[in-house]
Amino acid sequence: MINKTIIWLNYLLVIVKKEFLVIFSDPANRVILFAPALIQALLFGYAASYDVNHVDYALLDQSKGQASVQLINDLEGSGIFKRTATLDNNTQIKQMIDQRTALAVIIIPEDFENKLNQGQTSPIQVILDGRNSSTAGMAGSYIATIVAKFNQQRSGSSSAISIESRTWYNPNVESRWGMMPSLIAALSMMQTLLLSALSVAREREQGTFDQLLVTPYSPIHIMIGKALPPIFVGLMQSSIILLIIIFWFQIPMNGSLLLLYFGLLCFNIAVVGVGLSISAISMNMQQAMLFTFFLIMPLMLLSGLLTPVQNMPYVLEIGTYANPLRFGIDLVQRIYLEGATFAQVKSDFLPMIVLAIITLPLAAWLFRNRLS
Repeated sequence: MINKTIIWLNYLLVIVKKEFLVIFSDPANRVILFAPALIQALLFGYAASYDVNHVDYALLDQSKGQASVQLINDLEGSGIFKRTATLDNNTQIKQMIDQRTALAVIIIPEDFENKLNQGQTSPIQVILDGRNSSTAGMAGSYIATIVAKFNQQRSGSSSAISIESRTWYNPNVESRWGMMPSLIAALSMMQTLLLSALSVAREREQGTFDQLLVTPYSPIHIMIGKALPPIFVGLMQSSIILLIIIFWFQIPMNGSLLLLYFGLLCFNIAVVGVGLSISAISMNMQQAMLFTFFLIMPLMLLSGLLTPVQNMPYVLEIGTYANPLRFGIDLVQRIYLEGATFAQVKSDFLPMIVLAIITLPLAAWLFRNRLS
């Protein structure tokens, strides 16, 4: 039994070594693998921005007076703000922000209406989720505009109500704080998906695929041997982007590095499963590249990287559950900016694991039928 295991592992090691040689033997390949990640990380860090047309918010109305009701009606009447929760006390605020139930929490104090009736300035507090910094900044601006309009209608003054804003996880509301951690998953996915998609297709195009028919390798050997190098490259690219974020853009990391890499490993396994399935059905490299580039754009658009998933039509929002990048981005953002624990991000692991469980056996089945 032990000898069989050693032989099995030796076969696997040979395939893995061969795949690494194919990937890294050409100097041009080495540049292509890592230069785009470096360049794109810098470009996204300086150039990316968000738009806002939908904001989920939670309300803690301790006043419950006519003035607070009127203010909230004005807020919800704008068509942008949708109340997702009505809170009873301050202890519920953290849960709303951490679970992304609300982008903003509006707190109206108990003496709100009394101060307005006495002609005094009455502050309301707005807590924003800074992990999506541009969206949070825009939401804060919209709230300020609505409050100014409310002041003007009520008293003819623009200073009756003042807003005290706090932005969690991104105190300076810098857009790159929300964007850059997302790139740890997004940019590595493109290379990982492409490398795994080209692996078997390259064998067919170069005429070496038929040689696998006379080797002792099983489909499981082939699948694992071709999966490990792209996963390794994906983790290396994520590490490069992580170093850029920490040391170049100086965005502090609040979470566990070990948990982050465990999440990235699961994410890359799911992506490689998709890539190997593409590779198994592609007859040549051109087909594999075409299928990959056709898939990458929808995966990026439906990931929440550029626009919040909550702003998408319901049908597309459901479709994002089949997108590993959606959960990869959410997981990385929460660990990096929020300092989330495994218990808090375990819901992100499940869809990625399910996708890997589906796509990897599918790829193995396709290999088995191709080799039979």
